[in-house]
Amino acid sequence: MLIVGKQVRNDSKGISDLTAIDNNGNLVLIEIKRDLKDITSRKEAFEFQAIRYAASYATIQTPEDLVERIYAPYIERYHKEYAELSLTSSEIAARKLQEFLETNHATQTFNHSQRIILVASEYDDQTLSAVSWLNHNNVDIECYKIIPYQLQDNLYIYPEKLLPVIQNEDYYIPFSVKSKSSAKTESAVTRRNLPKIKEMLDWGVVKPDDIITPKDREGEGVLTENGHIKVDGEELSLQQWLKEIYGWSSIQTYAFAIHKEKGISLSQIRKAYMDSNKL
Repeated sequence: MLIVGKQVRNDSKGISDLTAIDNNGNLVLIEIKRDLKDITSRKEAFEFQAIRYAASYATIQTPEDLVERIYAPYIERYHKEYAELSLTSSEIAARKLQEFLETNHATQTFNHSQRIILVASEYDDQTLSAVSWLNHNNVDIECYKIIPYQLQDNLYIYPEKLLPVIQNEDYYIPFSVKSKSSAKTESAVTRRNLPKIKEMLDWGVVKPDDIITPKDREGEGVLTENGHIKVDGEELSLQQWLKEIYGWSSIQTYAFAIHKEKGISLSQIRKAYMDSNKL
């Protein structure tokens, strides 16, 4: 992405944190909140604020429009950081934007769509629930968790992508449901507390020595009695094994673990059993 704006103000006096353009020519709105308190203490929801700003960016029709309204003022603000001091801010912006679009073959797809990226050190459940629902309904919005660490004199930032995930429904906040008797059943299973592999072994839907493969990747492992995976004599947790294969910091373990004989994911096997037994 190429950053083209900072603290951009729209006609309604809304201010977005960062503006960028990605390698597909989409304008990207990046909204940053410091922490959970910074999110929940505001009158307007984090995600709704970003949606309003993104709607403003949809009005930018051409690269020239972006240069005039956003990119040139940004360069003017930081003009000393650019080598081409003999050029005006508009000339520098036009040259850099054209070069970026041509390099990424995105001239013909300029701002056909807009993206939203939310950044914070922590999120509330309401925001994650709303973003998951927006993802499910084809709104291009992402959540990144960024945590700074101070080690001696060095500052390190660890980024983790939270959303979108494979199953957005996992973040939805369900309505409270009371049974007719108002009795609480400890065995009740919710989307946020799905049974793990050991329970699936107890059910008999998977068995020790079953072969598990990663979805759309090479390799396989043998399921052990304690729910781990044995690969080349080494025993790993399902999640650890899959994270190493995909190189991701987090993964939907049961969606990406495929039962070789049945040809479906552990998530599908679990769901089928739960549905048939009304769990």
